[in-house]
Amino acid sequence: MYKNIFLLVFIFLIYVVPVYAQSEKDVMANHHMMMNDTINDKRISLNLPPPMKVHQLENMRSHVEAVQAIIGLIAEQNFNKASEIAHTKLGLTEEMKKMCSMFKNEGFRTLGFQFHKSADELAEVLKTKDMTKSLQSLHKTMSYCVQCHATFRQ
Repeated sequence: MYKNIFLLVFIFLIYVVPVYAQSEKDVMANHHMMMNDTINDKRISLNLPPPMKVHQLENMRSHVEAVQAIIGLIAEQNFNKASEIAHTKLGLTEEMKKMCSMFKNEGFRTLGFQFHKSADELAEVLKTKDMTKSLQSLHKTMSYCVQCHATFRQ
């Protein structure tokens, strides 16, 4: 009985403790790497306070989910539903106008308005049920995402 307990403790000490120690080391290394990435990140910081950062990340995630839904609906040729999502989830609604207007950085604000306006244009193009034009319009909308994320960081 004591032999089995001793064996389990021995195995624990040999295998689990070094893994834990390595994990701590990895955590620290990752932290330093992230800090260096932030220092080397040449994009413009929006200097958002923490609550605003969380809110902005939630918005970005909801935009990605909307684009994913739109792509799926286009594939199913459900252009009307795709149009509805483009307008309500990505378009320049009154709520989005207010939100975009809150940002101090004029370049970010401008790109935001352009993105949301292009989503409204996408919604109109989707109503035509023209696959090629719909994908071209979606490409234009997504180009604002790419440009913004290449230029700005939180």
